[in-house]
Amino acid sequence: MTARSERPELIRLEVDRRLGHEWDEWDGTPLPNAGDFDAPIRLFFVWSVAWIAAIAAAAALTAFLLAPRMAGLVPWLPSVLMAAVGIFASLSLIWLTVGGLSLTVGKPLLPERLLERGPLLVLMRQVSALAGRFGRRDKVENAAVKVYDRLALARSRKVGGKELLLLIPRCLAKDILDGVLTVAKRYEVPVFVATRGQLARRVIRERRPRAVVAVACERDMVSGLADVADKVPVLGLTLTLPEGPCKDTRLDLDKLDEFMRAYLV
Repeated sequence: MTARSERPELIRLEVDRRLGHEWDEWDGTPLPNAGDFDAPIRLFFVWSVAWIAAIAAAAALTAFLLAPRMAGLVPWLPSVLMAAVGIFASLSLIWLTVGGLSLTVGKPLLPERLLERGPLLVLMRQVSALAGRFGRRDKVENAAVKVYDRLALARSRKVGGKELLLLIPRCLAKDILDGVLTVAKRYEVPVFVATRGQLARRVIRERRPRAVVAVACERDMVSGLADVADKVPVLGLTLTLPEGPCKDTRLDLDKLDEFMRAYLV
């Protein structure tokens, strides 16, 4: 057996922006709970309701303040706008409820383009921005990724080993990287090491995998899912950051193995 066949295919690309740019403002202080942002799924739903309420309230207030001027131009316009705000809030809450029920019954109740590969990706980014204003971004994103993964897993999609791509960051601790490569070798899955920036989309475009397992911290995961999950099915595995972001990060190798097996025929 040649050396080439003993190790998984490892893809490296030169890039123009380092992975972990979401942490550029980090001041070097230790992260809470040693960089483990594990959070219950319900946290995402709580913040999602808060975001819907905030958007609806802001829109309603704007419509109310502008109502006298709008009524002078088109008498029925303020009523229509207020009704539109109510419809938006109602439909958003109904959609969120259907998403929660999908998790409860273990079966998606909407097509993926209307759930985890559509509106959910947008909501994750918006809720992340809101939570970030209150210092809760990482935990809320952790919960959001769990929601996304559970919905994606429920699709029971299967592909061959060469049709699956494993995306990992450059910042993994050595022992964890060795473990990741061992798992990839076991299933003969190619591995792409994202040394910097936005080239996950490039390698996906060039290799055209039918599914992806991606590894990243919560911040990069949410932005990465928004970039690629609408184009190719993805499962996202988040890191723990005991040494801070972008250095000697760690992951659950058993969970990685589980995700790989979930996709593979």
